[in-house]
Amino acid sequence: MRNRPNIPGFIAITVLVFFYLPIFYLVMQSFNEARFGGPWRGFSLQWYALLFDRPEVWRAVRNTLIVALSSTAISTVLGTLAAWCLHHYRSRLQQSHYVLVYAPLVFPDLLMGISLLLLFINLGYPLGLGTVILAHITFCISYVAFVVLGRLQDFDYNLIEASQDLGAGWATIIYRVLLPVMGPGILAGALLALTLSIDDFIITFFVSGPTSATLPLYVFGMMKQGSPTIINALCTLFMLATFSIVIWGQRYLYRR
Repeated sequence: MRNRPNIPGFIAITVLVFFYLPIFYLVMQSFNEARFGGPWRGFSLQWYALLFDRPEVWRAVRNTLIVALSSTAISTVLGTLAAWCLHHYRSRLQQSHYVLVYAPLVFPDLLMGISLLLLFINLGYPLGLGTVILAHITFCISYVAFVVLGRLQDFDYNLIEASQDLGAGWATIIYRVLLPVMGPGILAGALLALTLSIDDFIITFFVSGPTSATLPLYVFGMMKQGSPTIINALCTLFMLATFSIVIWGQRYLYRR
């Protein structure tokens, strides 16, 4: 029988090359001795050394971590509670609740950024890290809620009834039954919220103040100043940290 060409494999390889070739080129250029990138002039770590001498970079990193960790923690709790209520309590009114939770996933970031900016201005709330955290919570809750909802689709409520028959209170049920079963879904939702919060630019651009620039905003400012080599080094470290979080989360979920 004549061997047929492996068309799906070829398509998969083409897509992977399309995705990761620009990333590989960015990482390679971060070690290029040339000041403005381009042709290879030799291996050098000078751009990483120059990057570590800029205090404004670490100020942006600090703001990014504060916003990402705060919004992830709050949105994980609220999103998990929202998913439990949507799955456990069934009524006709819940359909409208589904729409309200699902809406931030389909709204354009530009629309959300402008609407949140107008809201904060009308309330007289000063723009800063607080407004950025509130803005990130608004869209992270939806992602966490739907990831946890997917985990709850296979949840057996007989476990709760069996625990109650054995004399367990709600505190014990939550700690010994619900959290172990929902843990992988909660962690997956938290990792997704953390990644989206670290990477967000459009919404942060509208609701951030003059002293609350996050790392994506700082990279955008460096692009306008014309510092491609330092940006390559910064993006390489940024990407390495993000990949490390994702790989750790995947290994944890696989063990679970």
